[in-house]
Amino acid sequence: MSKNVTKMGPKALQLVSYLAQSGRHVISINDAVAFTNSRSRAQQLLSIALQKGFLIRLQRGTYLIVPLEAGPDRKWSESGFVIASAMARPAVISYLSAIRWWNWTEQLPRTVFIQTTQRKSKTKREILGVKYQFVHISPERFFGIAEGRIDDQSFHVTNHEKTLLDCVDKPSFSGGLPTISQAVETALPQIDWEKLDKYIERFKKGAATKRIMFLMEQALRRKKAEYPEADELIEHWSKKLSSGIALLDPALPVKGPILTRWRLRLNVAGFEKEIK
Repeated sequence: MSKNVTKMGPKALQLVSYLAQSGRHVISINDAVAFTNSRSRAQQLLSIALQKGFLIRLQRGTYLIVPLEAGPDRKWSESGFVIASAMARPAVISYLSAIRWWNWTEQLPRTVFIQTTQRKSKTKREILGVKYQFVHISPERFFGIAEGRIDDQSFHVTNHEKTLLDCVDKPSFSGGLPTISQAVETALPQIDWEKLDKYIERFKKGAATKRIMFLMEQALRRKKAEYPEADELIEHWSKKLSSGIALLDPALPVKGPILTRWRLRLNVAGFEKEIK
């Protein structure tokens, strides 16, 4: 390790050490300028540290500090959620990653999914062996955000109700319908029904609304003894449907029976039994 540190140069090493001691894991070029009092010098030292593996560029002007104790081969890993939050502004952990964060599945995602209103030239990145997928959404749908923490680092994650809506909107980012269905049932005790109802109105996507209502109906009826208000809630939702028939999974072929109650074509194997 000492050989690698020496090669980095004393000034670049001082910069990295100084910024690391401040407790930050992600830094900007402005942080380096504050240390050097010179933008050109800051850029030079950041470039040296970057080349030697003590920094990882997350996006232009933003860097992740790789601690010195990581060793000469830079074998180290920061939380993927923390890294993801630094690669877009704003950023919120979502879809299958959020399902996992809320412990609604035992499935271990191979990709960290991030929603952002920022348009990214590269929607997929890989850093320290972790894959990241950025999903652009409109500002109107950037809501329902909670704070998560890992050790002393914080990040944003979609809250319970928004997570479910996002997942039925884009099943391909959420592990598919069987995973989402399981998540819906597991999430029932944590759902704020009034908030979910307001979110459905705010989301304004007819197909997603039909999917969440269908999955909620199935989950609530399986747990009816625990949710005596389920019938009234389902009846309330059934009056909010848009016209037309939506696919249960938009990525799969247009086939399978139609559930007229929710105006859904059940094109996912195993769900056709729900037609009675």
